[in-house]
Amino acid sequence: MVTPAPTQRQATPEPPLSDDVPVPALLQAYLAGLSLPASGRLPPEREMAAALGTSRPALRKALAVLEAEGQLWRHVGKGTFLGPRPLAAIGDIAELARRAGPADVVAARLAVEPELAALAARHATPAGLQAMRAAMAASRRPGLSWRGYEGQDARLHREVALAAGNPLLLHLFDQLAAIRRVLTWDRPRERPDGPPPGHPSFDEHEGIVAAIAAGDAVAAAARMRAHVAAVHRLIASG
Repeated sequence: MVTPAPTQRQATPEPPLSDDVPVPALLQAYLAGLSLPASGRLPPEREMAAALGTSRPALRKALAVLEAEGQLWRHVGKGTFLGPRPLAAIGDIAELARRAGPADVVAARLAVEPELAALAARHATPAGLQAMRAAMAASRRPGLSWRGYEGQDARLHREVALAAGNPLLLHLFDQLAAIRRVLTWDRPRERPDGPPPGHPSFDEHEGIVAAIAAGDAVAAAARMRAHVAAVHRLIASG
């Protein structure tokens, strides 16, 4: 008599989760009790799902809920991290700066910043215009160093981007501005003590803000385009 071979035991399928299981709340409680690394990186999904007694699809839905609320963020290929997404992840900025050149920066700025200026002309508030003028005034302070001037220049351009009222374009602007600073941080200056009183960017900034204040989107875009091109010509010649 031939004894039949024992049949292989089949894994018990995971029961579907009931709709009333509050997975996001369970996940929040679980994460609150974890000791995370300094980076805030969460454990792998399989580990979290096992700890919660949930399926991985249900866990992913809960992660998406917390991400939408700004409680965590995900970086493809690197993991999930606790806290709000940084405006510009430093590792990403460093890698992009290594791959980009001055011509890439000029092209990107010309694609983004004139449109931001045009949108600012349509949407800027009195408070936004006041912030732009404050940055321009600060950039003209006597005795300001180049680093100080560049800080006020960056402040002005971001106020324009902020006034545009488009959070997606603002995020792109922030990424681009960070990359531009990486590429120009150590460039030599003809005057180490700061920009001269007749520095051309002063008048160019005034023209941009005047067009925005007048609500002239076409002029705002044209003046921003001319300003960005002029700045990069100066950098290339220096």
